[in-house]
Formats: sequence, C-alpha cells, structure tokens
Amino acid sequence: MKKYIIIICSIGFLNNAKTQDNISPAKYFAGYTLIKNGSVHTGTGEVLLNTSILINNGKIEKIGPNIATPAGEVKLTDATGMQIYPGFILANTTTGLKEIANQVRGTDDYRELGDLNPNVRSIVAYNTDSKITNTLRSNGILFANIVPQGNLIAGTSSVVNFDAWTWEDAVYKLDNGLHFYMPSLLVRPNRNTDDKTDPLKNSNEKIELVKQFFRQAKAYNSGEKPLQTNLKMEAVKGLFTKQQKLFVHCTIVKEMLTAIDFIKEFGFDLTLVGASESWLIAPLLKQNNVSVILSQTHSLPNADDDDIDQSYKTPSLLQKAGVLYCITDEDETTTGRNLMFNAGEAAANGLNKEEALQTITLNAAKILGIADKSGSIEVGKDANIIISTGDALDMRTNNITKAFIQGRDINLDDKHKQLNKKYVEKYGLK
Repeated sequence: MKKYIIIICSIGFLNNAKTQDNISPAKYFAGYTLIKNGSVHTGTGEVLLNTSILINNGKIEKIGPNIATPAGEVKLTDATGMQIYPGFILANTTTGLKEIANQVRGTDDYRELGDLNPNVRSIVAYNTDSKITNTLRSNGILFANIVPQGNLIAGTSSVVNFDAWTWEDAVYKLDNGLHFYMPSLLVRPNRNTDDKTDPLKNSNEKIELVKQFFRQAKAYNSGEKPLQTNLKMEAVKGLFTKQQKLFVHCTIVKEMLTAIDFIKEFGFDLTLVGASESWLIAPLLKQNNVSVILSQTHSLPNADDDDIDQSYKTPSLLQKAGVLYCITDEDETTTGRNLMFNAGEAAANGLNKEEALQTITLNAAKILGIADKSGSIEVGKDANIIISTGDALDMRTNNITKAFIQGRDINLDDKHKQLNKKYVEKYGLK
C-alpha cells in the first residue's frame, strides 16, 4: 500500500512541475527594436520624458526624442504614458538552486558538506527550468547573483539572466566572487549549564582557520605552478588578482570589523552581505572601499535599542556616507519578488526615487561586476529594459507589461498568472 501512495504522490508532483511548459526563452532578434515615447529612468539619476530607445542587435544604439524609424524590419513598442527602467538585479539569492525549500529535497542543491569549499561553483547546479524565475521577471527582475550557502567558505556565485535554456546560456558573469559565511560573534547567554564550550572562542577559531587557508592559498598562487594541483587553492586565485570579490555574510559591527581585517592582510575586494549594522561604521566602510548588499528593508531592527524603522533608514545613511551599496530581498516567503518594493520603501525613508532605483540596478551591477554592460539605460550597453504602466517601485501601481533581456522580447507569463486565469474562468469572474 505504501508503494502505491508514493507513486501517486510522485505523479502528482510531476504533473504540477509540468505547468509553464509553454514558456520558452525568447529567440534572438538581429534587427531593430524601437521603444517610443516613454519616460526613461536611466538608472544614473536622470529621467528623460517623451524619450525613445533604439535597440540594434541587442545593444542600445540611440536614446532621445523623435528617433526616426530605421529602414528594414523593425519591432515597434509604443510606451506613451509608460515608465521605462533598467532591468532589476537580485544581488543575493538561491533561486535556481532551491525550489521547494525544506519540503522536496530533490529540488534543492544549494550547499555542500564541509567548511572550506571554495571550488564549489553554484552555476553548475543552477536550474534554468525553475518555476520561480518566471514570477521574478514578471516583476521586472531580469538578473540575479546565484549564491551557494554553507558554514564557512561556501563556493563561488555567478550572475545569470532569467531567460535561458541551459546554465551555459544563462551566464552573464561567471564565478564573480567567493562567499564566506562569518561565524557569529554575537555573545549570547548560555542557559545550558552542562555546556562548557565557549561559542565566541569557537567562532574565532573558525575565522582563524579561514585566514590560515588564505595564507596558504596566497603562497600557493604566488610562486611557480606546483607539481600537484590543489583545486581549492586554485579556486581563490582571482581574489588575489581582484578578478573576484570576497562576499562576507555578516550582521553586526564586530563581524564587519573582522571582515575588514581580510582587506588589511590580503588586499581583497570586499563586499558585506546582510550588514544590517553597516550604518554604524559607514565612514570606515567608505574609507576601505567596502561595498554592501543589504538583505532587505522589510525587516525589524537588529538591536533592541535601534529605531523601529532603522532597516528602512539604513540605505539613506549609507548613501550620505558615500558607500557603494545595493538592496536585495532574501525573504524566503517572497523568494525575491519584493525586491523593487524594498527599494521603494527606502525611497520613503530618505532616498529620492532615482537613488532608490539605483539600489536595484546600477549599484547592484557595480558590486557584481556587470556595470560595463548592464544596470542602466545608456548607449552601448545591453538592452536590459522593462516597461511598466505605473511606478515600478510602488506596489500599488507596479505593472510590468514588457521586458527585454539583451534585446530579446521575453515572455512574461508565469505560474501565478496561469492559475489566476484558470480560476477566473472556472468561477466566471471578471
């Protein structure tokens, strides 16, 4: 009897997994695309009214009013009265690695065993058939940094576009950084009288283990090629040449100061992830060229004596200090879909709308190393563009009607829309 139950459940799961089979990646278009007469939010702080964008072979060729329609095959999009933005970027996510978290183990592949896994590459586990990615791009999120999770050194992340057949097609920036999950340095009272371990001492020992690994890797990569290849040490070579970043996941000031020690000893290009207390040491972060990925603004304050709205105000405090930062959405209940509303919340708490837009476009692109080709609407960059009938940072008016990834007009259907249509028809709703 148990065998039959398992088979029935499995068939049911597979049937559910078949939804959205009609959504395929867009085909490459070699001709011209002209988006006409919209309000263009460039991502650089400018807003250009009644402006058109000419796309040629996936690149932005012209931006301005009254662009003449080129000869030959041209795809026209009338954006009159609409808002045009750069595609949004989710700077820290396990999307494509984690489908049904803690429920269906076979859909999750986001961490490996062990503490030191620098040679683990998240990109090779990335699932382009994830049902989550379609719901994200319906909200204007076209790119994401796919990040592994782990105890200490979890592996490398890669930036992907959300319109691809395979992970090779999806790659936008390969192995852009290594992720280190800082052990907690927050001292908590130990209520277990039988536990004689010192958690703070244990954390410091783990940090020293990571430093010792980097010291060995520096020696390994600075000399002649050794007779035997060490994959773990080979994997961090880009940190020492600054072709890669070190992303340190941490929260409190003490942990961030420990992360800055890695700059002083190894000269790494450092980005803090989470960093809810980063506003307390903003001048120090600026002085050391440390960038920040804020987990989200939709959260409670980190400390009991913080202002209740501290999470909402932190972006503006980093902005005033001149720190390069961006905002992401790590809430597993939304799986990133509230990214633009996190930015909108920051706009209501000290940032202007264009500064808030930059926190999920150009700033994120700079931190992830893709600003040379994405993150803003500028001539010469890839045409990664979304069009909304209203303010895309406002949950009341956000309505993405068109999206282009490298000039490809992508399908914005998703499982949510399909289920909505199904039950509207079933119950005869308008």
